Amino acid sequence: MRDLARLLSFRRLSAIYIFVVLFVIFSIIEPDTFLASGTWRSLLDSQALVAMAAIGLMLPVAAGTFDLAIGSEVGFSSILVSWLLVSHGVSVGLAVPLTLVAGAVVGLISGFLVAVLKIDSFIATLGMSSVVGACTSWVSGGSQILDLPAGFVSFATKRFLGITYPVFVMLLVALVVWYVMENTAVGRRVYATGGNEPSARLAGVATARIQIGALVCCGVIAAGVGLLLASRLGTGDPTVGPSYLLPSFSAVFLGSTQFRAGRFNVWGTVVAVYVLAVGVTGLQLAGAPVWIPDLFNGLALILAVGLAKFGSADNKALAGVRRLVDSLPLVGDKSDKKVAA
Repeated sequence: MRDLARLLSFRRLSAIYIFVVLFVIFSIIEPDTFLASGTWRSLLDSQALVAMAAIGLMLPVAAGTFDLAIGSEVGFSSILVSWLLVSHGVSVGLAVPLTLVAGAVVGLISGFLVAVLKIDSFIATLGMSSVVGACTSWVSGGSQILDLPAGFVSFATKRFLGITYPVFVMLLVALVVWYVMENTAVGRRVYATGGNEPSARLAGVATARIQIGALVCCGVIAAGVGLLLASRLGTGDPTVGPSYLLPSFSAVFLGSTQFRAGRFNVWGTVVAVYVLAVGVTGLQLAGAPVWIPDLFNGLALILAVGLAKFGSADNKALAGVRRLVDSLPLVGDKSDKKVAA
């Protein structure tokens, strides 16, 4: 019974309980629009790319670094694939992998700055965000790139079982990242690096390589988000990328308080994305001002980081108590008898 109570505790499943409260409130306030099936299909589709970006961001964060360039990476990838397809007539089969490689290169440069040159990840990735944003403006000329090929544009709008393809792509990425993080030695090394880099290094973990790899994977996933974004919009828009930064960070930190109690994890991140989206959607349907999403996501990020810090401190305290208890001799232990003798 105690295990069940712990499993269903608010600290482990707070996002689920918040979702239930939001659902009840907005179902009462705006029943006609909020409960409409079209609203939920739209929410599922529109947040798939945010969830995918958040999953990518989770990797470097779990490895103890931050990628403040993820929004710029999404925008640059969207522009780059559009530029290749329209301005240079590159085929879709070549433009897509070239864009993914470009995302990997951005992540590799960030990883080199952070793991090799030892520049603080906030500073390094903030600088990379500015550099990538400048590249986006240079490639696009500051304007949208129109007339993308119909075959490329149709992918993000196609549906299977009433659900658009980007949702399935996001779920596939989530499954792969979840499996790697939870069931492989690589995932354990990522968590070890993020938990205590000096100790992980002393234990034989190549922490620099782990951090570089995490940032490269983040860059590739962000590039994939940019590809799907260009396909959905039918244009390359140089202004859309930065809007992914705040929701992604909010979801990653809120997600760390779900299911795994202070540990960054894939499914907590995905759930957090959609819980935040439900709150924003409900407020918008209720007639809230246009600045509500930024306010909501900002407050959620502050709350999520606070909860993550509290959970981390609490876990460390409990770990210290356990170590102290384990160090005490047990009553009736043979070692006590030897000492007494």
